[in-house]
Amino acid sequence: MRVDAFDFDLPKELIADRPVTPRDAARLLDVTADGCHDRGVRDLPGLLQPGDVMVFNDTRVIPARLFGQRGPRQPGGLPAQVEVTLHQALGLDTWAAFAKGAKRLSVGDVVTFAADFAASVLEKHDGGEVILRFNRAGPELMQALETHGHLPLPPYMGRDDDARDRQDYQTVYARHDGAVAAPTAGLHFTPALLEALDARGVKRVHVTLHVGAGTFLPVKVDDTRDHRMHSENGLISAETAATLNAARAAGGRVVCVGTTSMRLIESAAQEDGTIPAWSGSTDIFITPGYRFKAVDLLMTNFHLPRSTLFMLVSAFAGMDRMRAAYQQAIATGYRFYSYGDSSLLRREETL
Repeated sequence: MRVDAFDFDLPKELIADRPVTPRDAARLLDVTADGCHDRGVRDLPGLLQPGDVMVFNDTRVIPARLFGQRGPRQPGGLPAQVEVTLHQALGLDTWAAFAKGAKRLSVGDVVTFAADFAASVLEKHDGGEVILRFNRAGPELMQALETHGHLPLPPYMGRDDDARDRQDYQTVYARHDGAVAAPTAGLHFTPALLEALDARGVKRVHVTLHVGAGTFLPVKVDDTRDHRMHSENGLISAETAATLNAARAAGGRVVCVGTTSMRLIESAAQEDGTIPAWSGSTDIFITPGYRFKAVDLLMTNFHLPRSTLFMLVSAFAGMDRMRAAYQQAIATGYRFYSYGDSSLLRREETL
């Protein structure tokens, strides 16, 4: 499909650079067969049914943006400055990363981030991607990132991270280190909202998809068939798979919180909709024409024009319906992107 079919005009003032407080005070556009209804995130329990099961991505965002210089730190001089954003773990000490200033790097170079924290360049690829091996591994590497790294806020926020983002850009149920972007639909949940869902009889399960920085990359091609998705690592436990399959067999619906949990569920799902335990990497790219196998509802924030995520929601709820929903959201002042408001979508063929 033509990428420009997913374009639309968005006023800059609707781009949110801070979340509302409390988290569950955000607006929720409820997209149904008979139109779009203005609600709040706190209304979510009443929009779901007992026996539905919600799928949350429990990845934890790490401070994956690093600033360093080529070679060891030296007093004086003007060493080549390098900025890297990690996007996929390849081992306990090895990450794929996007590097600004990648042209200055060669295989074998060392990038120094602090006196005792550095990485060597193992490979260089197109698009500024490099493979880095750090001088720390596992928990020690995570600790170094916490000390020296920055949260890689989406570029469209137009600002650097600060102390407040360390809490705001993390879900309340984050468990497993590895994401370099937040599963942003989950940012709206509070302990009180989770308790209200439990009281409604809505089940909750967790999956893990470590969201990569590739989610921020613009689509630079004219045709969706020419776009390459970067892969991300994910896990669905046997317990989660069993709960999902039992709920579906009993007539419950699978409700994904965010496009990340949806992409993982659809990567694992069989043709008959059953969901096995699963682990591995996925580069699934969902565009209109894709046949959804397991997901019935999707809670998701509002996405960039021409983005792979707007393509995904258009595939899920229908292009005409999503165009109408976004037009209403813009006209009524919904806040867009990672810190913005949310929506609740139904799969087109179930409406």
